[in-house]
Amino acid sequence: MRRELFLRIQGDLLASHGDIFKQKRDALGLLGFSPEQKLTSALRMLAYGSCADSNDEYIRMGETTTLNYLQQFCQAIIETYGPFYLRKPTAEDLKLILSLHSAKGFPGRLGSLDVMHWQWKNCPTAWAGQYKSGEFFISLFLFLFYTNILF
Repeated sequence: MRRELFLRIQGDLLASHGDIFKQKRDALGLLGFSPEQKLTSALRMLAYGSCADSNDEYIRMGETTTLNYLQQFCQAIIETYGPFYLRKPTAEDLKLILSLHSAKGFPGRLGSLDVMHWQWKNCPTAWAGQYKSGEFFISLFLFLFYTNILF
């Protein structure tokens, strides 16, 4: 993720849900987790599909705290960006999407699913059994989904 996007999301969440994501002091007067740590923890779990306790090594945040911030992050994102990004496209949006796709040679499509099959010759030996097909060679399937999010 680009730094500008991260900072924009952070600024928007601090403006709308500042009480959750701002840095606070604990009972001893020590500073708690910064907004950057809270957002990084949630984004790492969503992006990499990692478990909650893996953030303990990287961010020094416990499992329960990580899950708490992940839940609050997801709720805050839905409340902040939902009305614009999670809405049904309007007639003008559909016209724009269809015109852009027809200019690229895909008329009448709002989205498309492409599947590519590559033979992977240099697979690390630790992963050798995970990506084998019936023909005894290692393969990868790459699924690309072109969505209609243009904003």
